[in-house]
Amino acid sequence: MITSIIAIVLVLGGLIFFHELGHFVVARIFGMGVKAFSLGFGPKLAGFTSGQTDYKLSLIPLGGYVALAGEQGEDEPDFPDDKLFSNRPAWQRLCVVAAGPFFNFLLAFLIYWFLGLAQGQAVVLPLVGGVLPDSPAAEAGFVKDDLVTAIDGVPVDSWTQMVETIRAAEGKPLTVEIDRAGQVLTLTVTPKVNTYKNLFGENVTVPMVGINQAGQVRFEPIDGIGFAGALQNTWYMSKVVVKGFVSILERLIPVESVGGPIMLAQMVHQSAQSGFFDLLGMMALISINLAIINLLPIPVLDGGHILFFGLEIIFRRPLNDRWKAMSMRVGLLLLLLLMSLAIFNDVRRLLS
Repeated sequence: MITSIIAIVLVLGGLIFFHELGHFVVARIFGMGVKAFSLGFGPKLAGFTSGQTDYKLSLIPLGGYVALAGEQGEDEPDFPDDKLFSNRPAWQRLCVVAAGPFFNFLLAFLIYWFLGLAQGQAVVLPLVGGVLPDSPAAEAGFVKDDLVTAIDGVPVDSWTQMVETIRAAEGKPLTVEIDRAGQVLTLTVTPKVNTYKNLFGENVTVPMVGINQAGQVRFEPIDGIGFAGALQNTWYMSKVVVKGFVSILERLIPVESVGGPIMLAQMVHQSAQSGFFDLLGMMALISINLAIINLLPIPVLDGGHILFFGLEIIFRRPLNDRWKAMSMRVGLLLLLLLMSLAIFNDVRRLLS
């Protein structure tokens, strides 16, 4: 239990720190004044002051912030005018805001890079985890823990390769060689075209034999230094997260699946129980989620500010303050509603 609590604190703290570090670093690069760098909100628990910046750890661990000089257009007697955020060109302000989500993507990339170097590339074994009743596989004689080694004489070394081979057969009979507890057997199975719902609630029609994967993996050495693989993993998981959000909006995935801080803590807890590498993988996934959520064009989020500054660049003048204030109130209301939904779902899951 203590291990899980430490893991939750370190993972969430690390994600918040890296996000705010993005804002901080780019603001410093542009020479903007920074008043405070805080992990958490509310009263200060600990910290120190360096230069004109107050670095602190605050009481409420539900986020963090970087307070920039002149962020709201206010006067700052301790900072010269050329260091004020509001006096900088819109493109510089946009870069500072966008740096937070970018650093979350960067963190995910670095984690995937480290995992590739430390573990290698994960490959799911073509091992049968279960056989659906009344399926072609059941009729052919497949049982749990059968390891598929070849299909039509072609060696098979991964679950992905096996699935692609079955689908390419388009319903034609297949000769499947399996390893059952050290005994080599040959089975004949004819895939059947079925429709099922995928992870995103979409109906997919493909040839299937009716087996589930066992989820066991092996790790293979990566090619080169692993840069390309880490980039590919980051891009792939980003697409999965975006598609998940779109599926929720399209009601393909029920809104009841939306989770909040309790679900997040449970995910980190489960990953911590599985080991250090699984915990890092979960941290990378949460970091990508955090980046994409912050890029949503909702005022009060980074994406809303990026939208404002982008429009300012296009129209070459600041947006109307009254319109901005109104949109910020609407954005805050929308964000509170989303948070309330997530927390409600968390509590409902706990009670059920």
